[in-house]
Amino acid sequence: MLEAFEWVVSFLWGLPLIVTILGTGFYFTYKTKFFQIVHIKHILKETIFKVLKQGNKAEKGAHGLITPFEAVATAIGGSVGVGNIGGVATAMATGGPGALFWLWVASFVGMILKMCEVSLGVYYREKDEEGNHYGGPTYYMEKGLGKEKGYKWWWIFAAIFGGGIFSTFFITVQNYTVSEAVSSAFGITILQASLIYVVCNYILIIGGIKNLGKLAAKIVPVMCFFYIFAGVFIIAKNVTLLPAVFSLIFKSAFTGNAALGGFIGASFIQVMRVGMARSVFSNEAGWGSSPMIHASAQTNHPIKQGLWGAFEVFVDTMVVCSITSLVIIITGQWSTGLTGATLTLSAFEVGMGSFSKVFIASGIFIFGVTTSSGWYAYYEIILRHLMKKNVKLKNFILKFYRIFYPLPGFLMVLAAVTVGMPGSTVWLFADFTTAVPTFVNVATLLLLSGTFFKLFEDYKSKYILKEVQEEIAVFYHEQEELDEEEKIIEPA
Repeated sequence: MLEAFEWVVSFLWGLPLIVTILGTGFYFTYKTKFFQIVHIKHILKETIFKVLKQGNKAEKGAHGLITPFEAVATAIGGSVGVGNIGGVATAMATGGPGALFWLWVASFVGMILKMCEVSLGVYYREKDEEGNHYGGPTYYMEKGLGKEKGYKWWWIFAAIFGGGIFSTFFITVQNYTVSEAVSSAFGITILQASLIYVVCNYILIIGGIKNLGKLAAKIVPVMCFFYIFAGVFIIAKNVTLLPAVFSLIFKSAFTGNAALGGFIGASFIQVMRVGMARSVFSNEAGWGSSPMIHASAQTNHPIKQGLWGAFEVFVDTMVVCSITSLVIIITGQWSTGLTGATLTLSAFEVGMGSFSKVFIASGIFIFGVTTSSGWYAYYEIILRHLMKKNVKLKNFILKFYRIFYPLPGFLMVLAAVTVGMPGSTVWLFADFTTAVPTFVNVATLLLLSGTFFKLFEDYKSKYILKEVQEEIAVFYHEQEELDEEEKIIEPA
């Protein structure tokens, strides 16, 4: 049974999805004239440097539930977590150092994919009965594919996407990965660590999405800083080994790895598949998750928030994932036979000493909790869209959901401990639940590419080339619908 499931996952994350992600990513890269490289300075200037200069504020005239930085902090909190620590470590253990190269390739195209899906998420968002903005892939499938293009089958895409995303609600690796690391570092059982994790989840989600955004804006930058600092310290201490490390990464990316120590050896296809899968699970580019929180951001142009999406991938993969991978490779731990968060803990312990095990385990715990709380927002937004026409039922379901949300993760840990399920098997489930919604979402991005390019050219003319001098108005689909309605009722 397990072998059959492994085959299915390998097929999904084989040529079909790799071609889909790379092909679509390079298409958007070409059409935008390599925007994520040519204009990386502009991306950083309009995102992190603007926040450092102006603080956590929205622009004048912008509408939304949370600030742009709160949105990206929640999204980074939802993506910078077990995927960067446990997932990347698993990639190193099963695919070898070459998997890092394919992580980089996937993140390169992922920056423009995330920019596209976030921009469309903001453009097609809508207000609920309380005047709060919500959006995401199911919204742009309904409005973009259904209303604009007249595709009556849009709901099939939305159902597959929503079902795929919600499968991660029941089959989740966050609690398991974090509990495994905390158990190893603090000498408690995995079940005890899992219960503590559940309690912390309740504390974070109790105030809903708006409160979650404010907490994420405070927690996420701090946790990223300390993790990056620790990783850079180890790399700097072993800087003389870097040429050999990079040589191994590039060589292994195209030739695979022979068996070494506890490492089982990996073929070229396996290295590519594992690297691509871990990249998508880590930065979530093309997965369709982040647009659901970005769509609630206070912004006056979809591409402005799309820049935060590109920045999110840059931080998540090019910085955090790279540091995790380099620490694992440079300390030689990638071939020990360890996997998951345990491998990452071992690498940091070798690099910084035994005290770092507790420090990094604590960081993993915080990463994991923010990941789970970030995904809480994604599930809520899908539920809101599904039941938007029945407000009473929606409010009842959301209250029940808030109480029930952390429990499946604990049950997953309980099952893994009881059955003795290895970490690699848990990550097989994660790969499956990632592949299905990614296929559907990336296909939708291609179908709506014309809308994205229209938004992109409008932004470029206004904010980069600055060809438009007049006051810039709020620009998103909901406003255009209102403008059309005003034209209809306007007297002749």
